[in-house]
Amino acid sequence: MSHNYLTLLIPTLVLVLGLAAPPSPVAADTETNILLTFKKSLTNKTMLASWDTSIKLCDGNFSKWSGVTCLNSNFYGLRLENMGLGGTIDVDTLSQLSSLRSLSVMRNNFVGDIPKVRQLGGLKALYLSHNGFSGEIPDDTFEGMKYLKKIHLARNGFGGRLPQSLAGLSKLMELDLEGNHFEGTIPEFQQEDWRILSFANNHFEGEIPATLSKIDRSAFLGNDLCGPPLGPCKSSNKKPIIILAIVISAAVVIATVALIFFLRARRGKTSELKLGSATKIYENFAVGNTAQSAGRTGEYKKGSEKGTLHFVRNDRERFELEDLLRSSAEVLGSGSFGSSYKAVLLSGPALVVKRFRYMNNVGKEEFHDYMARLGNLSHPNLLPLVAYYYRKEEKLLISDFVENGSLASHLHGNRPAGKPGLDWPTRLNIIKGVSRGLAYLYKEFPDVALPHGHLKSSNVLLGRNLTPILAEYALLPLTNKDHAHQFMAAFKSPEFSSDRRQRAVSRKTDVWSLGILILEILTGKFPENYLKAADGKRSAATGDLAAWVNSVVREEWTGEVFDKEMRVSTKSGEGEMLKLLKIGMSCCERRAERRLDWKEAAERIEELRERDTAEEEEDYTSYVTTDWDVYSSMILSDDDFSFSVTH
Repeated sequence: MSHNYLTLLIPTLVLVLGLAAPPSPVAADTETNILLTFKKSLTNKTMLASWDTSIKLCDGNFSKWSGVTCLNSNFYGLRLENMGLGGTIDVDTLSQLSSLRSLSVMRNNFVGDIPKVRQLGGLKALYLSHNGFSGEIPDDTFEGMKYLKKIHLARNGFGGRLPQSLAGLSKLMELDLEGNHFEGTIPEFQQEDWRILSFANNHFEGEIPATLSKIDRSAFLGNDLCGPPLGPCKSSNKKPIIILAIVISAAVVIATVALIFFLRARRGKTSELKLGSATKIYENFAVGNTAQSAGRTGEYKKGSEKGTLHFVRNDRERFELEDLLRSSAEVLGSGSFGSSYKAVLLSGPALVVKRFRYMNNVGKEEFHDYMARLGNLSHPNLLPLVAYYYRKEEKLLISDFVENGSLASHLHGNRPAGKPGLDWPTRLNIIKGVSRGLAYLYKEFPDVALPHGHLKSSNVLLGRNLTPILAEYALLPLTNKDHAHQFMAAFKSPEFSSDRRQRAVSRKTDVWSLGILILEILTGKFPENYLKAADGKRSAATGDLAAWVNSVVREEWTGEVFDKEMRVSTKSGEGEMLKLLKIGMSCCERRAERRLDWKEAAERIEELRERDTAEEEEDYTSYVTTDWDVYSSMILSDDDFSFSVTH
C-alpha cells in the first residue's frame, strides 16, 4: 500500500471510529461551568453560594454544591427545593448536561409556563410542585422522554387539558397533578404499577378510564368524575331521567301517606324503641352497658349542635350522624386516644370513626378553627379528615377507611402460612412516603412544635399498592397535656424520661420518632419502649430498640440487624439498607441537638434507591458494589456520628 494511500485512509478511519464510539461524558470542569451558567438565570440564589469552581463537584455519592446530587462521583441531578428561588429555568443550558437524570425545583417561586423539558431527553424524574407555574401544557411537552418515570406538578396553576404526550410515557410510575386547574377527561393510561397517582382537586370531568378503576378513590376527589372507584355515572338520556323522576315522586307520595299511618300507630310508645336500632353502632365505642349506651345516643341526637356533623371538605358526599349510628359497624380496636370502629354507610363508602376523650386543651371555637385547618390539608401520604363531631366531653373524628391496615400489622401481625413479609423495595417506598408526609406537615404547621407528635407504625396505614398514609397527626395542640405525656409516641423520647419530663418539645422530638420507625422497619422488631410497664411507669431504657441496634452494630454484626423476611435480590440493595440504617441511628441520638435536622433526614431518605445503582441506567453498568464491612466502618467511624444510651 502506497504512502499516499495511507495518508488518505487514516483520517477516514479516524472519522469513522469517532462516529461509532459512544459519546464521552461531560468533563467535570465543563459541568461546573454549565451549572454556573444555569445559575445566572435564577434570582434570589443566596442558597447556591456553595457553587464554586474551586470546590469539587462530586465526591462519591455526595456533593458540597447545594442541591447537586451525585452517583459514583458523577453528576446525576439537581434538587433545588425550598430555596426561595425565582427567575427562569434555563433548559437550553441544562440540556448540555448529558448525565442529568433528575430535576427538582419544588417549593420555590417560579412562575409562568412550564419549562420546555422535552429538551432534557435523559430525564427520569421531574419535580415542579408547589410553585406558581400556570397556563396550558402543550401536547408535545413530554414527547420523546422515554426514560421519564416521575412527574410531580402539584399545587401550581396549570390549566387546560392534559397533554397527549403524557399518557404515552410507558415507564411512568409517579404522577401528581393535585391542586391545579386541569380540565377535560382523564386520558387512558396503560401503566398498572403506580407508586403515586393523583388527579385530585382539579376540574376533570367524565368517566374515569377503566385502566385506573383500581386506583384509590382519593386520587380522583375534588373533580366532576364518575365510575369506579367513585360512584356510577349518570345517564345522559333525559327520557329515562324524566320517567325515573315521576316514579320517585309517586313513591314519595305513597311513602309519606304510609309514614303518617305508621306514626299514628306508634304514638304513645316509648322513645327507647325508637333509639334501639340507632344505638347499634354507638354500643361499639360507648363505655358501659346497653342501657347506658342508649342514653348516650339520646345525648348525641338531641339539640341542633349535639346532633351535627361538621364536614371539613367540599369534595365529600354529606351524611348525617344518624346515618353513622344506623350503619353496620366493626370494632377496630382501642388505642391511646380512645376506641375506633369501621362504619359502612348505606350509600357505600366505608369510614373510620375515632372517639377522642382527652381533647379539652382548647375551647370550642379554637377547636372548630383547628379542624378547618386540618381539613385544608391535602397530601397523598396523609389520611384526610372527612368530618368531626363536637361535644365538650368527647369528640369524634371521621376519616376514610384504609383497606390494607397498618404498617404495624404487616410487620408484627400473624400472616397466613406462605404469605411473604414486606420486601426491601416496599419498605423503602413506605419510609419515603412517611418522610414526604412529614415534610408536608412541617411546612403546613410552622407554628406547631410537633407537626405529627404520634408517629409510630400503628399510625402508618397502607393503602392500595401499600402506599403509606399517616394518621393521628397534628393533634398535640388539642390534647390534654397529661394524656399527651403519658401516651403520645413523641413523649417516649429520651428527653422525656421520668427525671426530665418538663423539657420542652421540638421538631427533633418528631425526628426521634421517625428514627425509631426506620429501625422498626429495617429490623422487624417492635419498639418495646412504646409499651407501658405493668405498674404504669415508663421503662428506664427509653431507647430499647435504638440501644439494641447500636449494640449489634458496635459488635460488627451488622448483618444480624435486618429483618430476615426483608428479601434483597442484590448486594447493592444491602448497601442502601445500611445507608437507611445510618439515617435511623442518626435520628435516634439521645441528645436532641446531635440528631439530624428533619430537612436533612428527609433529603437523605429521598436519595435512597432500591439498589446502589441508577435504575436501568446504562451509563453506570460498570458500578462496583461496596463491601458490607466498608459500610459498617462508615457507620461507626463518621466524625459527626455519635450514639450513646444511658441504661
